[in-house]
Amino acid sequence: MDTQTSADTGTDTGIDVVALERRLRGAVRGEVGFRPRDRALVTMDASNYRRVPLGVVAPRDADDVAAALAVCREYGAPVVARGGGTSIAGNAVGVGVVLDFTRHLNRLVGLDPEARTAVVQPGLVLDRLRGAAAEHGLTFGPDPSTHSRCTIGGMVGNDSCGPHSVAWGTTADNVRALDVVTYRGRAVRLERNLAVVPGLQEFVAEHLATLRTGGRAVGRAGGPPGGPAGGQAGGVRDGDDAPGAYAAGAPGPYPRDLPGWPDLPRRISGYALDALLPERGADLARAFTGSEGTLAVLTQATVRLVEAPPARALAVLGYADESAAAEAAPGLLPLRPLTVEGMAADLVGSGPGAHALPRGGAWLFVETGGETPAAARAAADEVCRAADAVDHTVVADPAAQRALWRIREDASGTATRLPDGSEAWPGWEDCAVPPARLGAYLREFRALLAAHGLRGLPYGHFGDGCIHVRIDFDLLTAPGVARFREFSGEMADLVVAHGGSLSGEHGDGRARSELLPAMYGDELVGLFGGFKDLWDPDGALNAGVIARPAPLDADLRFAPLPRGPVPVAFGYPHDGPEGGDFAAAVRRCVGVAKCRNPAGSPGVMCPSYRATGEERHSTRGRARLLHEMLAGEVITDGWRSEEVREALDLCLSCKGCRSDCPVDVDMATYKAEFLYHHYAGRRRPMAHYAMGRLPQWLRLTAALRAAGAANALARVGPLAAVAKRLAGLAGERAIPPIARVPLTRSLRRGADTDPDVLLWPDTFTNYLSPEAGTAAVRVLRAAGLRVGLPRGAGKVCCGLTYVSTGQLDQARAVMRRTLDALEPEGGGSGETGDAGPPLVVLEPPCAAALKTDLVELLPGDERAPRLAARVRTLAEALETAAPDWTPPRLDRPVTGQTHCHQHAVLGDAAERRLMAKAGLEGRLASGCCGLAGNFGFERGHYEVSAACAEDQLLPAVRNAPGDAAVVADGYSCRTQLAQLGGVQARHLAELLAEGLPEEG
Repeated sequence: MDTQTSADTGTDTGIDVVALERRLRGAVRGEVGFRPRDRALVTMDASNYRRVPLGVVAPRDADDVAAALAVCREYGAPVVARGGGTSIAGNAVGVGVVLDFTRHLNRLVGLDPEARTAVVQPGLVLDRLRGAAAEHGLTFGPDPSTHSRCTIGGMVGNDSCGPHSVAWGTTADNVRALDVVTYRGRAVRLERNLAVVPGLQEFVAEHLATLRTGGRAVGRAGGPPGGPAGGQAGGVRDGDDAPGAYAAGAPGPYPRDLPGWPDLPRRISGYALDALLPERGADLARAFTGSEGTLAVLTQATVRLVEAPPARALAVLGYADESAAAEAAPGLLPLRPLTVEGMAADLVGSGPGAHALPRGGAWLFVETGGETPAAARAAADEVCRAADAVDHTVVADPAAQRALWRIREDASGTATRLPDGSEAWPGWEDCAVPPARLGAYLREFRALLAAHGLRGLPYGHFGDGCIHVRIDFDLLTAPGVARFREFSGEMADLVVAHGGSLSGEHGDGRARSELLPAMYGDELVGLFGGFKDLWDPDGALNAGVIARPAPLDADLRFAPLPRGPVPVAFGYPHDGPEGGDFAAAVRRCVGVAKCRNPAGSPGVMCPSYRATGEERHSTRGRARLLHEMLAGEVITDGWRSEEVREALDLCLSCKGCRSDCPVDVDMATYKAEFLYHHYAGRRRPMAHYAMGRLPQWLRLTAALRAAGAANALARVGPLAAVAKRLAGLAGERAIPPIARVPLTRSLRRGADTDPDVLLWPDTFTNYLSPEAGTAAVRVLRAAGLRVGLPRGAGKVCCGLTYVSTGQLDQARAVMRRTLDALEPEGGGSGETGDAGPPLVVLEPPCAAALKTDLVELLPGDERAPRLAARVRTLAEALETAAPDWTPPRLDRPVTGQTHCHQHAVLGDAAERRLMAKAGLEGRLASGCCGLAGNFGFERGHYEVSAACAEDQLLPAVRNAPGDAAVVADGYSCRTQLAQLGGVQARHLAELLAEGLPEEG
């Protein structure tokens, strides 16, 4: 019998895993996954915790849920319900069987705009509900920053909130009815009837006094009570006239007569047992919300929708520091804003949108709504007049608002790296205090951090008194973990002393459940255990959370990782105290899962996930597999792992995660590193030799003057089919033609002496698309610049194709040869002006490789950063070397795509400015074309490649005006458009050259 050892106790659980899996496969219609890959993908959420499950089940409907629970009950297997896996407190990790609702139980069952309600399944992503509700002028009020990937089931489990809770409340305020199944198989509908749970009415009657007083919540060290009199269940507001009251249409007030419960809008910790009281309406659905999957499994929810204001404006208020901003926030609540969010300069840095902030060391983002833009603007102006701010601005443009909100929404990731690059972690991510106490609380919190030698970047929902922060805990060593535990206890006392809640948004999970006695006292916490027993007497649902908690320092995710450096090829300069730490690079992924944004979302990351919808094809999923590969417990064959290779196989190496991921995970580099080790000493796939060594084959073809013959053979169908099969290429792809005359051959004689700029002869431009290079030379010379070629132009190469296929030894050899060829031209001290003329690189992925891969693969070669500093795109070169030049006016619409590597590494601001000067109107699509160099040509990738193109690029071109110019600076993008869309796209250089006067 194959039994499993418990990750909690280290003892044999006695569960027959093989029989359990077999029975589940026979009982449920959804997928059942017990392979190492399936388990590795769900060992962690977005918290500090890791637990290894037995397997994963993706039920298709409520009957499947019941069937899965019946089998688990038969075998004594624990169960954890999981949504988007973005929980920050360790709410969704566990041993036993994980139920994944995102694959099938993810429908919007119905929406009633008249009643303003929706019926949803637990795996429905919040933005899908909001999108459907928006068609009727409605929305679902709670909107955490993970709204594009978090699920309604997870929101019910954690009682999620988001920035608009000052207007529309928490999830508990917006739940009307819940359908659940208990571990023992009872299907129950939760509304306002306690009788549906056997023994619950008697439980409430027996403990009525304690439930009304909340017990005597005394701090761990004998601190003050847990808050002033007048608490509320689940954070419900006091009434329309109170500061911070809900906007119109909000739920009605609860009475202020429960003296022991913390009186604050964000009491998420513990079970909301006071919602069971008769004077609270015996609201069983509210009491269940926030129970974190410990009571029963949710299968359907009926939720309340609210009217969304047709127009919004954003007042941005600058203050001297975060305490001043925090103290100002409560005074703005009577103006009934939609949000009052706060953050300080140490979080904002110089990220996107930062330039639009007014003067100050901290800011409040106060959103207002109205029936018209003018009304929303007037409300924002009123906020500015009422605020005692150092400076302020009102942002009315929706795009500008989105840029500012991105700073806030990405904070849960960006805060994991402090300004000096050190790591910071959750654990005290979302404490809440009464808003009037927030300023004083923040000062004492900063002092407590300093006393422990810790640092963090607070931000969050200042209008609700809820602060998010990631702290630079050392969770890798025993002394560091001990300090984490000591700080947690003192932090709990501090929160309680201010009348606060240990959790104000994300729930208790494994991070804070142990500390609940500090907030509620032993008597009430004992009732939590009794309440759970009424629902789950077997203790099988999400054990160790809220009731009978696990230690907060147990099962930390970093414990199984190697303590010493892992030998790697790349330098990883920003990972680890001295760089070069691959484990630290993998730790970058904290699980906020922005990479799980669905198809059609803005940005690039993650194209393969958008195409397949499978977690293993997301950046987070791949990072999880690499984490488990390093841990060696679930995935035991290290770099040779076929399961890791298979997950990375569909990574396009688009580098979108390098910019779109809030913590700059660079899966393209991790993939190259893995492939390097995976195939060390072994035969590679033929596509690696065919496409990875493309520069060699094209250079040889040019030397033999064989381009014409090669093209003729490629047009012979049977011969081309055989060639593609032997080379490991996709049969659906046409072989692109090779230029008869390479760019270097045509330009060598006409190159200018003493050049102002050098045109980089990348492989794609030189051998496959020389017309782009010829056009670029015309444009540069029209701007008054002398153009030359690098010395040894036939030898230089960025190494891109070798890197993308993991042939890193060859890549380094190619890069060193390039540096040897170029160094005599400069050889200065490292400043661009001393190192030689700027290098104009027309192919974005080659420019990105010179900027990043070159430096990171040759970390000890001082020539590499000198060369990287010389790299310019065409637009950058024109802007810096010929700033007074005016491009020809083309005056036509434009469509196409910004190359994914340009988006991720280079940026396209100079290109946008150049197109505007040329009268090219329109915005290029983001995303990835799907061809991505060798990826789309490799056998087995065609369908995913085509799906990526259909995500943004092809629709943008189809929907463009008929006279639009199609721009794509990347050769892959142009090839994809030609092969899948029948569209001839051009490099921006070609468009500009067409507008120049004919050469005499």
